[in-house]
Amino acid sequence: MNQILAREQLSEQVYRIRVAAPLIAEARRPGQFVIVQLDTNFGERIPLTIADANPNEGSITLIFQAVGHTTQRLAALEVGDSIENLLGPLGQPTHIERVGHVVAVGGGIGAAPLYPIVEAMKAAGNRLTVIVGARTADLVILEDEMRAVADELIICTDDGSRGEKALVTEPLKRLCEADPPPDLAVAIGPPVMMKFCAETTRPFGVHTVVSLNTIMVDGTGMCGGCRVTVGSDTKFVCVDGPEFDGHLVDFDNMLKRLGAYRKQEQQAQEQRPRTKEQCRIPEVRS
Repeated sequence: MNQILAREQLSEQVYRIRVAAPLIAEARRPGQFVIVQLDTNFGERIPLTIADANPNEGSITLIFQAVGHTTQRLAALEVGDSIENLLGPLGQPTHIERVGHVVAVGGGIGAAPLYPIVEAMKAAGNRLTVIVGARTADLVILEDEMRAVADELIICTDDGSRGEKALVTEPLKRLCEADPPPDLAVAIGPPVMMKFCAETTRPFGVHTVVSLNTIMVDGTGMCGGCRVTVGSDTKFVCVDGPEFDGHLVDFDNMLKRLGAYRKQEQQAQEQRPRTKEQCRIPEVRS
């Protein structure tokens, strides 16, 4: 059991929780994730990137969007409640080195997994430009945290309610057109966003890393549900990733695979609990 130590709602559907997980907190590196299962008998297994960790406290921070049945149940938990199963850290850590100028792009909830990478890139001595995008101002998350680390922070919203009225690819293109262009781009967010970030940097030869969040069951390479095509190779996101060269990822194939269970997801949404009490995990008594 992993107890919830703190809980905060960041926007309409986005929550931040701090969870007791001392071994994971000690071992975790930027870019890695955990598999969360709320209860063993009936619980769906969902991957969530570790947004932060405190080895001294023995805790990790998870930021997630309550969009499906399981994430809505997770959002309904209170401080003192527990998550039954928490597996990690999983995946390959981000390769951190001093390369020069790094542009980090976070779309929507993608700002959460981007944050530990941003911290590590800055600590390695890089000049750091961060672009954070969202549909509206209310959905922009981690602005203060990013501003504290970045040399430059650019906010974009679809409706212009915060920062530039633009897609994240617009300031990314401006930066790539500069002389010299960035040495590295890191993009995390919705698959379509990452696809077009990679297409934006491609003509300029800017190496671009994307972090993929695919269908995943076990998180250890056995089920094959998370497979993606990278160049001419088949890769498993859970063990080979989650980060890959964005210029080599077959995003169109990945998007088709992400829709494989759309019907079942819709059914789960229609049957989801409507009240906070219904979302809570029932206590199992021996």
